[in-house]
Amino acid sequence: MIPFNKPYLTGKETHYIYDSVHSGKLSGNGKYTQKAQMFFEEKFDFKKTLLTTSCTDALEMAAILLNISEGDEIIVPSYTFVSSALAFVRQGAKIVFADSRKDHPGIDESLVENLVTPKTKAIVVVHYAGVACDMDKIMSIANKHGIYVVEDAAQAIDSYYRGKPLGGIGHLGTFSFHETKNIISGEGGLLSINDSTFEERAEIIWEKGTNRSAFFKGEVDKYGWVDTGSSFLPSELISAFLYAQLEHLQPIQEKRIKLWNLYNQGLKELDEKKLLQTPQIPDYATNNAHMFYIITKNLDQRDDFIQHLRNNGIHAVFHYLSLHTSKYYLKKHLPEHLPWSDHYSNCLVRLPLFYELEEESVKNICKVINKFFGQ
Repeated sequence: MIPFNKPYLTGKETHYIYDSVHSGKLSGNGKYTQKAQMFFEEKFDFKKTLLTTSCTDALEMAAILLNISEGDEIIVPSYTFVSSALAFVRQGAKIVFADSRKDHPGIDESLVENLVTPKTKAIVVVHYAGVACDMDKIMSIANKHGIYVVEDAAQAIDSYYRGKPLGGIGHLGTFSFHETKNIISGEGGLLSINDSTFEERAEIIWEKGTNRSAFFKGEVDKYGWVDTGSSFLPSELISAFLYAQLEHLQPIQEKRIKLWNLYNQGLKELDEKKLLQTPQIPDYATNNAHMFYIITKNLDQRDDFIQHLRNNGIHAVFHYLSLHTSKYYLKKHLPEHLPWSDHYSNCLVRLPLFYELEEESVKNICKVINKFFGQ
């Protein structure tokens, strides 16, 4: 069976973990935490970054930083992981769901402004599959109405919008290093802070609501409880693992893009015949090869297709269920009609894509897919 995902180890993860243990510093914000944060700030020119234990934690930090409270409205795409909305629901916000684009699972930017009300506090955009939303449109709406933008860039490391790194355009950005992502640490995340007015408070929230970071910098003679917060920073063991991965970002990306291109070429004819739909990359966006997916015609075909792949030793999966159709959301809200979000929930299939996947395996997967749709 070709698995859907297989975590890749560069070879230095355990070495750096041993080094961290040997140093006697295992809690967060040590050498490897600082190395990893510096990597992002130098490579992507983010103003400030803070490692977190997950992308969910980074989103929760964003919600706290923006002072989200009961009565605020947050615009979020329905076709996304629950954390994109949950982080703001926990602060008491009302989620206003936006539909996906017809040509891509990401948020339909043309619908966003009509969802803005005097209660709107922020727009959360999700760069699905690492492909950028139209950030000029999003930022223009935000600036016009005086609202914040949070980029959920969980899947979007090393991906760009018109030359600008994703996660570095909105007021805040969040990343994931879950084992299914391009760069991993098992679990892990990062908050990028692009508005300098949030920098000082972000460190306090990150450190359980204390000014502990300022104390270790020598800025205060003692530290105490000064704000809300939680234990968001990861241990040095997670940071050490992550740093080993970051050192290999370029070869990892090169291999993934090569595999993505093989899929795209192998399924091109089916796409041209409109037997399935392959990913579309807008001219303003780059492709970081986070995933390769196809869109089937309907739910029944999707299920038959996934079973066909399993019968041929290939593990593929569907992705998100639209959040506006979830049991939790429907307990409090009336059903909504978001047809394209539901279309992707019913028809999108993710194919195996990981660093150690062989090129020959991708070619064989394409043959199996061509056989199914050729029938």
